[in-house]
Amino acid sequence: MPLAGLDMNLVVVLHALLRERNVTRAGERVGLSQPAASAALARLRRHFGDELLARKGAGYELTALGSVLLDRAEVACGMLELVFGSQPRFDPEREEREFVILASDYAVTVFGAALAREISDQAPRARIVFRQPSPAHIDDPAAHLASVDGLLMPHGIVSGLPAVELFTDRWVCVVAEDNPEVGDLITLAQLATLPWATYHHAHASSVIRQASMLGIEPHVQVVADSFHLLPSLVAGTRRVAMIHQMLAARLGLGPGSGLRLLACPFDAVPVQEALWWHPVHTHDAGHVWLRELAAEVGARVAVRDIRPRA
Repeated sequence: MPLAGLDMNLVVVLHALLRERNVTRAGERVGLSQPAASAALARLRRHFGDELLARKGAGYELTALGSVLLDRAEVACGMLELVFGSQPRFDPEREEREFVILASDYAVTVFGAALAREISDQAPRARIVFRQPSPAHIDDPAAHLASVDGLLMPHGIVSGLPAVELFTDRWVCVVAEDNPEVGDLITLAQLATLPWATYHHAHASSVIRQASMLGIEPHVQVVADSFHLLPSLVAGTRRVAMIHQMLAARLGLGPGSGLRLLACPFDAVPVQEALWWHPVHTHDAGHVWLRELAAEVGARVAVRDIRPRA
């Protein structure tokens, strides 16, 4: 059906209905009375030829099509806000704007916190929101990044989208300070036999893939969804973990922390962090300002004076 024949207001109502799964709450969310929300649901059901919300007990559940439309409606609403919020120029001192960036806890600690400070200083009426990326964002970023401002992710995970280069980081090994099996150096043989603590998302697996190419198949004993948790999962154990040197610096790891940082026993490819964005944002004035600021902050990010033992 041509867009000219559609009521774009129904997109917003559809999103609210599918998220709330309740006609009254959906109406309140978008400023409609309960009868008006019910009428909108009836129109949507006729349009799609599907119930969308199916009665189950005292409430509703999404139909198969409703589940598909939930993600699509969220993206569509984000795009509508982007279209109608577009401006020919951006004045950071006066504009109100929300920037949404997908990032791991590592990226927020090492880079995002500094970016947030700069945004607060230069654009006091703006807000920055950090969210954890979902598998869908990483597996198909071109389809899911249009409704956010960017994704902080190293090269090798995302491709085919424009990016701002930020900084380079290195991998280091972390072991307990009192681990009797590891001396001042850690060897490839020890990486192959010691139990590991690892981060579970795809963008942490690059160093493990590199180790696998050397014939090392890590014995993963603990998996966490936060880089910040890895040091505590190593302390007082036989475990080893691979973490970013810059994160180790921010967390104060090293002498006196109960942990030792050791040089990686193989030539691990460094992490090249970047801010990736969907091409739909390329010419948006506010987004251009954000990218330029991100590049400036990335250039200033440096490793603190905590170095792994050689």
